Amino acid sequence: MGFFDKIFKSENNEDQPEKLPVPWIQLTQMETLEEIAEDSHNQSIAILKHSTSCGISRMVLRQFEQNYGPDTDSVKFYFLDLLSYRDISNKIASRFNVPHQSPQLIVIKDGKSIYDASHSEIDVNKLKTL
Repeated sequence: MGFFDKIFKSENNEDQPEKLPVPWIQLTQMETLEEIAEDSHNQSIAILKHSTSCGISRMVLRQFEQNYGPDTDSVKFYFLDLLSYRDISNKIASRFNVPHQSPQLIVIKDGKSIYDASHSEIDVNKLKTL
């Protein structure tokens, strides 16, 4: 623990929420979109489209991962590297009838997009209300 951490952080972590890594599933195959549509009848599916060359996208991803917690573990999370898989991104837009944006969070339920947000509107806490 660094000097500033000792001064500004409490030794008591009981009041701080548990930090867990987001259980990302890499979206790399076009066929996975049909699996997502099928699975979404059993649980909500979130797809995060991320541009690895964009500073805003990197900031949104970091904030999303910092705010992720155990209360959103009923959602299945997919991660799309937009630059490597642009064709999949385009198919997501047409398949789920959402405009292409980056970064973008899309939530699929019962085979349809029920929520999409981009840039600063992306909030992991929104998933708790869907």
